Amino acid sequence: MSEKKNLTEEQVIALCEDYMPEEKVALVKKAARFAKRAHRDQVRKSGEPYYIHPVQVAGILAELKMDSETVAAGFLHDVVEDTGITLDDIEFVFNATIRLIVDGVTKLGKVKYRSQEEQQAENHQKMLLAMANDLRVIMVKLADRLHNMRTLQYHRREKQIMISTETLEIYAQLADRLGISQIKWELEDTSLRYINPEAYYQIAHMMNSRREDRERYIRQTIDILNRYVKPMIDGEYEIYGRPKHIYSVYKKMRDQKKSFEDIYDLLAIRVVVPELRDCYAVLGVAHTHWRPLPNRFKDYIAMPKANGYQSLHTTVVGPNGAPVEIQIRTFQMHEVAEYGVAAHWAYKQGKTDKVETDDLDRQLEWFHQIEDLQDDATNATDFVESVKQDIFKDKVYVFTPHGDVRELPAGAVPLDFAYAVHTEVGNATVGAKVNGKIVPLSHQLKNGDIVEIMTSKNSAGPSRDWVNLVASNKARNKIRRYFKVQGREENIEHGQQALMDALHEMDLDFSKMVTKHAQADLLDRFNFHSMDDLYAAIGFNELSASAVVNRLTRLARKENRLDATPKTKTKPVSEPAKPEPLHIKHNNGVMIEGVENLLFRLARCCNPVPGDAIVGFVTRGHGVTVHRVDCPNVNPEHVDNARLIPVDWEDQAKAANHAYEVAVHLEMFDREGIMNQVLEVMTPLTDHISGVNAVADHKTDTVKAKLHFVVKDTNQLDKIMDKIKNIPDVDFVERI
Repeated sequence: MSEKKNLTEEQVIALCEDYMPEEKVALVKKAARFAKRAHRDQVRKSGEPYYIHPVQVAGILAELKMDSETVAAGFLHDVVEDTGITLDDIEFVFNATIRLIVDGVTKLGKVKYRSQEEQQAENHQKMLLAMANDLRVIMVKLADRLHNMRTLQYHRREKQIMISTETLEIYAQLADRLGISQIKWELEDTSLRYINPEAYYQIAHMMNSRREDRERYIRQTIDILNRYVKPMIDGEYEIYGRPKHIYSVYKKMRDQKKSFEDIYDLLAIRVVVPELRDCYAVLGVAHTHWRPLPNRFKDYIAMPKANGYQSLHTTVVGPNGAPVEIQIRTFQMHEVAEYGVAAHWAYKQGKTDKVETDDLDRQLEWFHQIEDLQDDATNATDFVESVKQDIFKDKVYVFTPHGDVRELPAGAVPLDFAYAVHTEVGNATVGAKVNGKIVPLSHQLKNGDIVEIMTSKNSAGPSRDWVNLVASNKARNKIRRYFKVQGREENIEHGQQALMDALHEMDLDFSKMVTKHAQADLLDRFNFHSMDDLYAAIGFNELSASAVVNRLTRLARKENRLDATPKTKTKPVSEPAKPEPLHIKHNNGVMIEGVENLLFRLARCCNPVPGDAIVGFVTRGHGVTVHRVDCPNVNPEHVDNARLIPVDWEDQAKAANHAYEVAVHLEMFDREGIMNQVLEVMTPLTDHISGVNAVADHKTDTVKAKLHFVVKDTNQLDKIMDKIKNIPDVDFVERI
């Protein structure tokens, strides 16, 4: 990779010309021109033209020698999210492949999330699933994140920590799994600098304080090694010192409870040779002249890491009695170690070499687990946690009796191994042997263990407590699915009965509530194919009967088949039922249907619009004021409940024929033109902007703004807030 200084567009094109044919370079140039026009009026938090960012992203991808469509997507990756360009435009101007890559890296636009964590999980899920369809999605996203981390100093402290934490948990882990150590180390070191600056700068200072002594020692060791290696290597080779990265030192100090002085391998010697046989020859030289430390030799050539990394690692007691680590690999292994999947990219330059493609497939076996995890997940947060647990967590590598390697999460037990082999093997497991000895199913596996699973056709199947034994979500979900399928009929019966009981508790009749129309609504709302599936989910405790009852009563009230509040058995018989909601009609002015001569107005404090949940407040002498139900001015703790009446919007399609004023609060970075950009985004989406009030805080370089504009309903409001939120440097958008 090049230095961290910004590349020019011309330099990126020149990088492409070094390895792409002319017609492929033309595609990249076309994408560069398109992105430059799309981002022409935008700037970043640093004050630089926004176009610099896509140029750097494309440059990182070109340095990795990615194919033309990936580099083009690097130029285009932000145009859908940050400009008026659509995915259809991308496909029309370029092609469907570039559209798919850009779509995969574009954040979800909707803002209807219960929390920022939920929205982040949805975005990660979208990216990971797109990546499972085309790996180039994550290559663009990694390049995007790498350049964003290089310019993170322009963000607020809270945002720096949030972005850096996400980078460590997701993006550095993905770079590691893809074997791209160049990107992985930079992401980790930069993230640590913002998350824990004290530790980062302390380690950096300690590494620099005695750097000259360590480098002198490394040079001395290299000179001796060179003396013996040169006569035995036929061809070019390299021997050089390699400093440890700050995050790896920090992690070792943290995980192994070591002080800085206890870590002796701050510098390592790397030997890169032409042939495989040369690797073991150099290892022999090192072990002949210096004593190897016990348990410090690792042969990643014979048993490569899951990301394809191959090398010999050994630590020896060097010339002056101090330990030194030596890494030995071929030039081809070195390229894979630095650039991972990009080093033998199946798309690159049209290569379809069978051996290279097979290598890539083996290296990416873990990659295809992502779709399996999606099938088992109940929501986006569950899916992302499963990926972190099963894909990113530390691994243990064990063997089958036939010598095949299996990768499992750290802490895995024989049951994890059994379900990794096949679902039926796991379900029929009755025992296990590790290294030839019978062990309990709770036995934790270690690297190098040989695992044999004992099965029986007469097995009674999994035990429910296996769910708590296994370490992988994959095994856990397969066990749960077994019981879900096995007990389906019983779960259907229990689930239907639970729903009947819940309705009976509220004095509601099952047959009158669960009508054909209500069933269709339930299946759509809870995403089931049949009522049996829904009943089974209730019986299996995946769905609560109360959630279904709430939906049924809400639908019945909407259809006027039920009082505003259903009765329960515990309620006194004498208590009167609440009145049916009054419906707001809109005929030039506004009025409440079914009530004559009643003054009515929409509350200015909360500005309700069609789509909002609303309630009426009977005022003294001024009729009824309609508020949003979450308005603090109608909080039941502060107002007389007797003055609150149920109201609802008339048919929403009719209600939306009128305009309603709303107010939105923004917080954003104070840069030239940002307010104009907000207004440009809003103007095509609203008929009228009635007020703009903005105040700048020069101490924090922020602007707080309050916007008043009109909308027809909450859907239109959400679209406008969505567009504003996606403007660069807008940090916060909230309806007032």
